[in-house]
Amino acid sequence: MITPGTAARRASAAGLVLAAALTTGLAIPPAATAATTPAAADAAPAAGLGRYYQQRPHWHRCARGADDGTGLALDTAGARCADVTVPLDYGRPRGRTITVAISRLKATDTRHRIGSLLINPGGPGGPGLGTGLAVRPVMRETGARYDLIGMDPRFTGRSTPLDCGLPSGPGLLSAGPDRAGFDRRTAHARSIAERCRATNGPLLPYVTTRNTARDIDVVRSVLGERKISYLGYSYGTYLGTAYTQMFPTRHDRVVLDSALDPDRYNPRLLKGADAENEKAYDDWAAWTAARHGAYGLGRTPEQVRATLDDVITASAREPLTVGTAPDAFRLDGSQVPALLFTELADDTDPARAALAEHMTLLARAAEGRPTTLPPAFADLLRSVFTPAGSSVASAQTAILCGDVAAPRDPETYWRDIEQGRAAHPLFAPLTESITPCAFWDRPREAPVRVRHDTRALIVASTGDPRVPYTDSVALHDRLPGSRLLTLAGANQHANYGVHGSACVDSAVNSYLATGRLPARDRTCAK
Repeated sequence: MITPGTAARRASAAGLVLAAALTTGLAIPPAATAATTPAAADAAPAAGLGRYYQQRPHWHRCARGADDGTGLALDTAGARCADVTVPLDYGRPRGRTITVAISRLKATDTRHRIGSLLINPGGPGGPGLGTGLAVRPVMRETGARYDLIGMDPRFTGRSTPLDCGLPSGPGLLSAGPDRAGFDRRTAHARSIAERCRATNGPLLPYVTTRNTARDIDVVRSVLGERKISYLGYSYGTYLGTAYTQMFPTRHDRVVLDSALDPDRYNPRLLKGADAENEKAYDDWAAWTAARHGAYGLGRTPEQVRATLDDVITASAREPLTVGTAPDAFRLDGSQVPALLFTELADDTDPARAALAEHMTLLARAAEGRPTTLPPAFADLLRSVFTPAGSSVASAQTAILCGDVAAPRDPETYWRDIEQGRAAHPLFAPLTESITPCAFWDRPREAPVRVRHDTRALIVASTGDPRVPYTDSVALHDRLPGSRLLTLAGANQHANYGVHGSACVDSAVNSYLATGRLPARDRTCAK
């Protein structure tokens, strides 16, 4: 399961949601823009769906009150929001309907307007209504040529909701060092599946990536676009791949950042990512050791890791209390490793400093000393470890479990944990652990498979701790018309507009501006 994305977490702290991501020679001819491409031969909607494709959006202010930071920021920027009606089940278009919330930050350079760019921050389950606000500054002058479209995918954010009433937010918890911890995680996973089935059973079969891709095509039509451009991060790359495969003539420019291999996509997305996380952990420990005077976690990388081993051991004996009321949290041995894992997905200096500060607070708590939490850290803990994150966790779980079946025997997961524990005692009990998908009903549709080439720009870092670089390479191999833009030497998940690489940002902007992919794959140095 993918934990809250770096981009989404960073932008969420500012009241927005983003997630949490060229060469000389003969250039590939640009793809035709929405303004110049004739209507595709398959542009007519399937039988019974015409009323959805032909609806006219009612644009309105985005803010829902004085405390709605995302809505107020959208209104200030001149964006407008709308609710698009889509069928719950595309096989029964006359049946129950739901709504999908979208925002539009219109192009200001109307003379050179290219079209609409829909942005997905990943997750899965991440709301995307405010993504245009975070992305437009990174796009520079190219941003003025697009209508930037934010979208809360079905059952997320302001779209028709799905909430199972879960005790915590999205992300995996560690199974810990022994069988007892794994048995607790198994019981927890089973209870989540049972609770979602009891509270939202009729909806669960339709909380899928395929249906979200169908929703995107309705949004495309509602916006009046013959083709739509797309920028997706992390899980959003799988969603983008699904859209291009299901609607191969209805997309224009496609950027897939930190891309998933669709043949490897399943509820155990983090399985096999232990080596990348160990590298990210080692590099962060070295960075932190060089700043021992600021954080006091150790003067060498080995000392830093030993300090955190002691913190995790202490939390397993008795939960650590961090913060003071009303922002007080108790973190146990399943949660502390999950927190460390969650924050390793960004290797920029500000992110590394935040993780060091947070681990320093946990070290103080392990010594029984009082701590005061920075607001952003309290927000993170609240969203991941309390019922405040239930709606995001519910959607994330339902999407992953509804897309692809997972192994159903708990012993499969236990064997994988035990096999991985020798080399990766910290990460294997987390990345190999059981999820609610082991107890979920079987998906109704087959997973997405690549059968159509897509002229996409795939962006990836070599040390991505969430989606191994090999996934992006595999997707690139399956899409001969694509190009791969590599950020070398970075332990980074989500690159464009997040890591701060001028090389990556300018390459993506050039493609979005011209529609021309690089003549060949390109590598940017960190």
